[in-house]
Amino acid sequence: MVKNIFVVGADEFNCKLLEKIHGKNSYEFHNLLTFDEVKGVDKYPSFDGLIEQAEFLLGQFEGTIDAIVGYWDFPVNSMVSILSARHNLLSPSLESELKCDHKYWSRCEQKKVIPRHTPDFEPVDPFDQDAAENIQMAFPFWIKPVKSTDSFLAFRVDDRQELDEALGKIRDKIAYIGVPFNELLAHVTLPDYVREVEGHHCIIEKVISGHQCTVEGNAYEGEINSHGIIDSFNYPGSFSFFRYEYPSQIPDEIKDAMVETSRTIMSHIGFDNGAFNIEYFYDMNTGQYALLEINPRISQSHSEMFQFVDGTSNHQIMVDLALGNKPDFRSGAGQFDCAAKFYLRRFADGKVSRVPYAEELDQIRASIPGIDIEVNVEKGTQLSRMIEQDSYSFDLANIYVGAGETRELLEKFRKVVEVIPIEIEGEDSRDWKQAALRASREIVFISDLFASKAGR
Repeated sequence: MVKNIFVVGADEFNCKLLEKIHGKNSYEFHNLLTFDEVKGVDKYPSFDGLIEQAEFLLGQFEGTIDAIVGYWDFPVNSMVSILSARHNLLSPSLESELKCDHKYWSRCEQKKVIPRHTPDFEPVDPFDQDAAENIQMAFPFWIKPVKSTDSFLAFRVDDRQELDEALGKIRDKIAYIGVPFNELLAHVTLPDYVREVEGHHCIIEKVISGHQCTVEGNAYEGEINSHGIIDSFNYPGSFSFFRYEYPSQIPDEIKDAMVETSRTIMSHIGFDNGAFNIEYFYDMNTGQYALLEINPRISQSHSEMFQFVDGTSNHQIMVDLALGNKPDFRSGAGQFDCAAKFYLRRFADGKVSRVPYAEELDQIRASIPGIDIEVNVEKGTQLSRMIEQDSYSFDLANIYVGAGETRELLEKFRKVVEVIPIEIEGEDSRDWKQAALRASREIVFISDLFASKAGR
């Protein structure tokens, strides 16, 4: 019998990947609100309103409801937990999901069981007139909302002036996510120390540095495993991602240690029947690593890379777990040995004056085998009005590349950058191109980093 699987926040790009998973002929996927419907345009919709809309659509369906899934951050992963519980379907509990998503609650849980890998932190109310004076941590540190997506309103601050500027920006915009996040928090019983740190609060975190990587994992009937580790690289001199690369090139003993740490924290918070990804920083000088954040879902940013290397995306694991099946994931069964997701970014505001036509994108795909392109802007887009951008740049497009080794990844990427027609109004209409090409030549190889460390 065909299983009916409902996808919260469905979008065209990821739905194409869902159609490629193993056993797809046994599944029928149904949109349960689209990406635009769950994310909104200028502000998030009411969280409770989204739950009501989803319940209405499910109530109209005449067949069986066999699974509810989602691959986006807030509000999608929380909606999946609530809706699945109401319909007696498998999913991580809402409490375990919030012990990942609420940054302060998550840090408190981490400190209980993995203190060595948990940086110093403290909560702060940005609306307190004495907020800056009450912060105990010395500069530099990061300040970010207790719930954020895509590094929205996350700032590194090095002195009092930067702190005051960051607090001002946070006060102006935090309601964008704070209001709907508070609606979500009303669905769970919070400990007293967490209840006081609601959606309009922030967390201060000690700066951690080193090489960044992400452990993707899954929990099935209490058994926690990793299905892949991904390296992350920033634009030079920036806090914005330039590329993700899979599989990770860090040493196996470091990977094993990070996976074990991931098991410890996810078991502690009671996370089960779901996928997750945990971001870490590894300091090669000290040999220590620190946990940056836990995301209680697959990363859709990694999906195309898994498809290239393993022959199926991490959506496979998401669907298997939602149906109560042990994940059917075959590492290394794909067409390429490695893959990357590249970000085309602009580091200043502007208005988009030109984007590729569909035919032009098809021509680029045909001329450069092993690539895919996702354009995130339209003609007329004002970059500063885009939702869920980091605090330092604007994400114009994503380039997915499969290859035999890292140098080939970078070469294919450069070929795409040279021909993709994206322009911004003004004299610096293609400054994003120079930034991308420069980054592709300046980014070092992880293997080189470890080789130089070993030779000291």
